[in-house]
Amino acid sequence: MEFDFNIEINDFDLDIPMMDNGFKNRYKKSKIARDLPAHKIKYSNAQKLARDIKLDTGIRYDAIVAGNFIFGDFIEAFITHNNAKCTEMTISTLSLDQNNVDSLVNLMDGKFVDNLNMIVSDYFFAHERKSLIPYIYDKLDIDDRFQLASAGSHTKIVLFETAGKKKIVIHGSANLRSSSNIEQFTIEENPGLYDFHLCYHKEIIEKYKTINKEFKRNKSLRGKQLWDLIKKL
Repeated sequence: MEFDFNIEINDFDLDIPMMDNGFKNRYKKSKIARDLPAHKIKYSNAQKLARDIKLDTGIRYDAIVAGNFIFGDFIEAFITHNNAKCTEMTISTLSLDQNNVDSLVNLMDGKFVDNLNMIVSDYFFAHERKSLIPYIYDKLDIDDRFQLASAGSHTKIVLFETAGKKKIVIHGSANLRSSSNIEQFTIEENPGLYDFHLCYHKEIIEKYKTINKEFKRNKSLRGKQLWDLIKKL
């Protein structure tokens, strides 16, 4: 079944007559916002979508994706395909899996992302406290470039600012991992929307952060260094 995205919505009249008491009604005619050039697309493959998107200043893509689509893979593919240098990335997601973590490690190790902030749901954090959460700390908590927050959040948003000062927002229904469900998301270059989302994300991260960056973790010792330490005990 093909979806028809070319739907015209006409302005409809919400003008309501004067109230009996003579005061004007508070409701006005609605206006249809047509502010960004939008492209409507359907995809099942994250890497192909990343190659086909041409995101320029003020451009938006609205996507509906198949159940086998992995949103986390799209983020990595989009950034690496465009050779985008991100000074900061902030991700809010209900859940993720180990492959998603490894994908983010690739971006950080490859110097595509300088600093990464992540917000996960408190349910996910509690459920994965003894499994994936330690893995996240081990793989991403390197050189004070990562912060993880846990809160009662259901948002699915990715924000990143490039070295060229482009502010990209990706928002929709998709978590980082696949869900076997039809999902939708929008990706747009939109400084105003970026600043709006980043403002409250920073508040959440500051209040519910789980990494104390004031505490400097010692690097692990191996081989001769570790043996020399043991001999002194």
